[in-house]
Amino acid sequence: MPSNGEFIREPLASLSAWVEAFDWEYLPVMGPTAAEIEQLRKVEDDIDAHRLAEVICKDPFLTVKLFAYLAKRRPGREDTVPETVTGCLLMLGIPPFFAKFRNLRTVESVLSLEPVAVDGLGAVLTRSRRASDFALAFAVHRMDHDAQLIHSAALLHEFTEMLLWLQAPRLAAEIARRQRILPQLRSPDAQRAVLRVTLTELQQALMKRWHLPEALTSLLNPESTGSSAQALTVELATRFARHSAKGWDNTAIPDDLRDISELLQIGLEPTEHLLAEIDGRD
Repeated sequence: MPSNGEFIREPLASLSAWVEAFDWEYLPVMGPTAAEIEQLRKVEDDIDAHRLAEVICKDPFLTVKLFAYLAKRRPGREDTVPETVTGCLLMLGIPPFFAKFRNLRTVESVLSLEPVAVDGLGAVLTRSRRASDFALAFAVHRMDHDAQLIHSAALLHEFTEMLLWLQAPRLAAEIARRQRILPQLRSPDAQRAVLRVTLTELQQALMKRWHLPEALTSLLNPESTGSSAQALTVELATRFARHSAKGWDNTAIPDDLRDISELLQIGLEPTEHLLAEIDGRD
């Protein structure tokens, strides 16, 4: 959210104007996250980085705030900021984390008078969390040592759509309305028609502005899709989460299963069983 707390109700003039409108410092966090952070604060001396990271990694807003804060603390040395939430906490320290991240505003309070935004943001959050679960499971299956990085990348893959529901809910709702009316309308085309920019363009610009870790931004760059097994892991996890958001009867799912089975180098039936297990369908 911007410092004045106002929602954006009209499209801004340019990409740079959109970038200026967002400030990681003013981002709220999810209500359950804020509550859990306060509970852990009471036993701060008994908490380690891994336990705290478990809480932060479920919340895309707090994840971004942590990365951006650590980069701000190390001007000119952003390339030394760790690529994972656990690494950031180890570098920052537990007491400094609790000192910085206190009295956190919540998403629920910000959107208390915007029920449509609550539903819209909730749908994106659910999809993103499912994507991060799939991505983590794929990474573990592949014995990838960067599993937490891959998990964070999948969680943040649609971060700018979350920001839009949070800060410009009426514009986000208009994009969704147009795509409901015209199912064949591509997301980038709908976004550009309403916002004058695409969310992918905005996401890349914001990550650069906030100095998020290069390894993370690379996995979120659409141009890197397929360039590595890690980027493909994030893309396939996100794609399957999107296609299966309302059930497993989407006509695109057979292609997803084929591509995921090739990534994991297992058969179609084991792939489907693994996905069902991750998704709680077994």
